[in-house]
Amino acid sequence: MSTLTDLVAAHTDLAVADVDHLHRLAADWQLISDLSFADLLLWLSVGPGRYLCVAQVRPTTAPTTYTDDQVARVVTVGQLPHLSVAVDQRRIWREGDPVWQGDIPVRHEAVPVCRDGTMIAVVGRDTNLTSARVPGQLELAYLETAGELCQMVADGSFPLPVPQDAAIQSEPTSAPRVGDGLLRLGPDGHVVYASPNAQSAYRRLGIVGDVVGAGLSDVVRDLADDPLAGGEAACVIEAALAGEAPQRVELESRGATVLLRALPLRPSGAPIGALVLVRDDTEVRQRDRQLLSKDAMIREIHHRVKNNLQTVAALLRLQARRVDSAQARAALTESVRRVMAIATVHDTLAASMDETVQFDSIVDRVVSMVGDVAVPESRVRVRREGSFGVIGAAMATPLVTVLTEVLQNAVEHGFPRGRSGEVIVTASVTAGVAGDMLAVSVRDDGAGLPPGFLLEESERLGLQIVRTLVAAELGGTITLEAGERVGTVVRLSLPLTRQ
Repeated sequence: MSTLTDLVAAHTDLAVADVDHLHRLAADWQLISDLSFADLLLWLSVGPGRYLCVAQVRPTTAPTTYTDDQVARVVTVGQLPHLSVAVDQRRIWREGDPVWQGDIPVRHEAVPVCRDGTMIAVVGRDTNLTSARVPGQLELAYLETAGELCQMVADGSFPLPVPQDAAIQSEPTSAPRVGDGLLRLGPDGHVVYASPNAQSAYRRLGIVGDVVGAGLSDVVRDLADDPLAGGEAACVIEAALAGEAPQRVELESRGATVLLRALPLRPSGAPIGALVLVRDDTEVRQRDRQLLSKDAMIREIHHRVKNNLQTVAALLRLQARRVDSAQARAALTESVRRVMAIATVHDTLAASMDETVQFDSIVDRVVSMVGDVAVPESRVRVRREGSFGVIGAAMATPLVTVLTEVLQNAVEHGFPRGRSGEVIVTASVTAGVAGDMLAVSVRDDGAGLPPGFLLEESERLGLQIVRTLVAAELGGTITLEAGERVGTVVRLSLPLTRQ
């Protein structure tokens, strides 16, 4: 589907500031659509008597008029004459009788879109009359507010300007909608109407009785658990009454959380009060806190596991120093390396905000650890090429164990005392039909494989661990082969989709 930017650029010569104004209107006009119980269509003049629809929004409070999308539709004056009336007379047009659109009776209205005194577009407000709502107090309040906002669109004062010190686009929380709760304030800041949902939201905060007639800024200032938060919420309401466009704010009281957004109402420049939208976010905030608590608990668990593994490794080192058997000492030393490799993963996860790690940093620590324990006379250099990327915790632990074993074998068996060389770990991620694959190779220029060596028949504990982890935990494959000239190459192929 073509976007507003694409259509405007292809069919008009509007200035950048005008296009930005249309974008801000399209970002905030769901409010007007819901209050109007009507579809809104944004039309641009693209030639004599021709109009192009560049954006559309459907109401969440009533049936839509259009089952098909109208964006990119071109109409003539004869098809929708009310558009030209609004353009020629520079006013909101709503005098026409309902017309039939197929089997649906539709009431058409047109609202000119102005910026800095210049009309740049026109909004069609089209209402499906097949299930017109009974005009109760709520419906009348909605329609009255919608009319005032439409007049502000025609005046050029809606959409509201973005504050210079804090862009609304950066706010992490979505704005409340009309159905969440609506309050109308008079010029003095007192509530003149509150929808049932708004009443319920404020009762959860601790208001007893009807909020209508109360000064809302004083109410929120007194309700808040935190006086600073209450003062901030009161400032938001007072700023809207003064004609400004404040950011939305959260109000907490008695364990309940309400999100509040205030908009000035100034049709034709007359300050008639403000519109306040509220949404009860208590359950959402409680879930957020639970998730944060769980995340903190998981990170603390990783931290404690890392500490415990380091303690185990220290105990194994002490035991290795006390044994007389060289074979037992070597076995304990290998166990220390395996434990420390797993501890490295938990150390990284303890600092992560989710159950993923940047695996390159872990590999670099393992590479440094393996290089340090090489035979001093051998002078073996171990380094990494390429990137492993981000890997989930479930994959990180077995993978680091496999790499530790493979690197240790390469250093220990490829470079006996007196022989020097290099071990290179190479990683790359490739996209495939079945998902991304991680390809890892460990290449050395050492002594190479012994004659007749077969990985499947090897009885070395380290290689048995590697085979088991690659097949069972990582769901991948491993091969050992001789290098092109010298040394050995170990290749791993692992599916990242198993994460």
